[in-house]
Amino acid sequence: MKALICRDYTGVDDLTVETVPDPEPGAGQMLVDIKAAGINFPDILMVEGKYQFRPTPPFSPGAEAAGVVAELGEGVEGFAVGDRVIISTLHGAFAEKAIAAPPRAVKMPDSMDFNTGAGFTITYSTSYHALKQRAAIQPGESLLVLGAAGGVGLSAVELGKAMGARVIAAASSEEKLDTAVAAGADERINYSTEDLKTRIKELTGGKGADVVYDPVGGELAEQALRATAWEGRFLVIGFASGTIPKVPLNLALLKGCQIVGVFWGSFAERTPHLHAQNTREMFDLFEAGKIKPLVSEAFALEDFKAAFATLSERRAKGKLVFAMG
Repeated sequence: MKALICRDYTGVDDLTVETVPDPEPGAGQMLVDIKAAGINFPDILMVEGKYQFRPTPPFSPGAEAAGVVAELGEGVEGFAVGDRVIISTLHGAFAEKAIAAPPRAVKMPDSMDFNTGAGFTITYSTSYHALKQRAAIQPGESLLVLGAAGGVGLSAVELGKAMGARVIAAASSEEKLDTAVAAGADERINYSTEDLKTRIKELTGGKGADVVYDPVGGELAEQALRATAWEGRFLVIGFASGTIPKVPLNLALLKGCQIVGVFWGSFAERTPHLHAQNTREMFDLFEAGKIKPLVSEAFALEDFKAAFATLSERRAKGKLVFAMG
């Protein structure tokens, strides 16, 4: 099979597409023919050796995919060869075949295509866990989403709207904001041309945002924290800007607000029953037409440099995927 291989932690430019042996499923595992694989910012961090999990090289990156069950290992129940599935893995998804195991493998809704399925798990699961378990967002509350046109940002816009929030999308261009508004955002802030803190206050009648969803980090984080409402929740999702901010903690004291970490991968491992329930609820929203994941580009595996550049330069709208075959 073909696979994207990382042989050393030297970054994207040193990755290679190689022909390697097919993996074999062990007990409790399944072999999946990959049809599409989702591309995420942590994939870049992993091949640079900067992610919290460091597999031993050589390895294939890629943490989520969609495909068809090709073979079942001993003891696998509830699945059959030919089932259409979404899988999440620590690595190994950027290949024509991958190993998966329940509960990190779920059957796709009949109405979902492979590209959509490939980009669904990490972004939507992160946002749903963030808004439901970590922020306990309520109908009528205001939700500020930074990086609102990116993969996780756009999923937060859609899910926040589906949960009854008033969604304020913040992004770096009018084109990106158009995408967020099309996904359901009620208000927009262009933080390339507008002062973020001032506009948040204006749009919330001086109160500030009840919930802030921040996958960007950098200098925007403190501005958004300063515009968080009394007893608000500031959700730390990630650092797409490349800079981990150092914020004055007295702001949390003065506002009585919470700075809340969101680590969906650990949540799913520690409480798989809650993750499974979240997934069922999100699939219901998808089949009801309340969320419509946007996959803006599908790349061939050989075009990995262009794919990662689109992501790292923050030009992506919605999700990017590798389409296999």
